[in-house]
Amino acid sequence: MTTDLNGDDAQTKQPSAFDLVGGEARVRELVDRFYDLMDLEPEFAGIRALHPQSLDGSRDKLFWFLCGWMGGPDHYIERFGHPRLRARHLPFAIASSERDQWVRCMAWAMEDAGLPQALRERLVTSFFDTADWMVNRR
Repeated sequence: MTTDLNGDDAQTKQPSAFDLVGGEARVRELVDRFYDLMDLEPEFAGIRALHPQSLDGSRDKLFWFLCGWMGGPDHYIERFGHPRLRARHLPFAIASSERDQWVRCMAWAMEDAGLPQALRERLVTSFFDTADWMVNRR
């Protein structure tokens, strides 16, 4: 029996969400679709207004973050240290409407990217929990 660095049995270890999504190229595709939808769809105007005019930096940061959050490479941490998500989002007025727009936009992006339904459901639950933690206005 082989074990990985965490002491887990390498033969029974479950694939990470990063692996199930399809690695870096697919995470980048997902992030790009997310921001394209945010830019194009009027229903996401509330969260679009929280972002700078150019979304290039936001695209990169979300890509780097999601890679690690999903169990892949820790690109974000390597560049910026611990994400401290709540602290980094406190300057922005985030209520349940912004949370729901973000989650809906990501759900739509996952569907457009062709992620399997079971994986989308698993991720949308985790995304909602994380987005709910960002809510700082009622």
